[in-house]
Amino acid sequence: MGWTAVEVLTRPCPRGCPTKPSAPTGRALTYARPVADSRRGILLGTAAYLMWGAFPLYFPLLDPAGSLEILAHRIVWSVVVVVALVVALGHLPQLRAIAADRRTRTLLGLAAVTITFNWATYIYAVTHDRVVEAALGYFINPLVTVLMGVLLLGERLRRLQWIAMGVATTAVVVLTVDYGHPPYLALVLAFSFGTYGLAKKTADVGAVESLGFETSLIAPFALAYLLWLASSGDSTFVSEGAGHTVLLASTGIATAVPLICFGAAATRVPMVTLGLLQYLAPVLQFGLGVLYFHEDMPAGRWIGFVLVWVALAIFTVEATQHRRRQLRLVAAASPAL
Repeated sequence: MGWTAVEVLTRPCPRGCPTKPSAPTGRALTYARPVADSRRGILLGTAAYLMWGAFPLYFPLLDPAGSLEILAHRIVWSVVVVVALVVALGHLPQLRAIAADRRTRTLLGLAAVTITFNWATYIYAVTHDRVVEAALGYFINPLVTVLMGVLLLGERLRRLQWIAMGVATTAVVVLTVDYGHPPYLALVLAFSFGTYGLAKKTADVGAVESLGFETSLIAPFALAYLLWLASSGDSTFVSEGAGHTVLLASTGIATAVPLICFGAAATRVPMVTLGLLQYLAPVLQFGLGVLYFHEDMPAGRWIGFVLVWVALAIFTVEATQHRRRQLRLVAAASPAL
């Protein structure tokens, strides 16, 4: 089996090579930098997905605030944090460029709407004892993304991808029978996040400034809702003590930090590695839902989830093998150095 780039750079030194070189050569330093970057990227990606996976522990801490109040605070405080980051990083010119380009504005407007639905649905799920169903949404998200590529971009599936999609469809049918209705929350989470990712990919702009633009579009509506809550006496922002106020204000940081870690990881590790890391979040959420929140998992639900995991295993193995074949073809086509 061939070595990947990271494996080649990190495999043990063969017997007989010097253990204490007198001085690192330029070539050794060149090789060391990708190794360090890759390790740092894996750590950053792991941190991002673990933080996202721990959200079911975070949002219930904001009780007695309702789902919509939490969502509004998340949007407003995200604008504050992200705009501060844009200024600190010197990305104001990129933000102005986004605002000046009609196509980019339209795509990020779509992204803003879909991520609002995604955040609202997720907050509702984890604050209403539906953590397992929320985890299901992010388990099936990669498969939904592939389906959207077929339907919207005209992409063609390979044989094993079709099999994975068939198994996933069977899983949704089984879960529909178990729940007594389609798993609406999971489907909304998967399709909204898939649409969000497609819009962001098509817009092709920086993560921080794009989030700043998206949240600034919906922040006026969120702020108006918070002001209405305050005027009607239903706001919990200052009525539940300083700790509650700080927790609501921290939603901006809780949104920005994993995004920054993810963005930094995406530039340092291959997309296949990042694709494997993405399963950390739903695995952690599923574990929390079953073991910590003790949500019901009847036999039919277990069967549905196992089918989803089988579909993901087929999809992931096929994607990894396909990438390796592509890399071998590229290597064979490249002239020997």
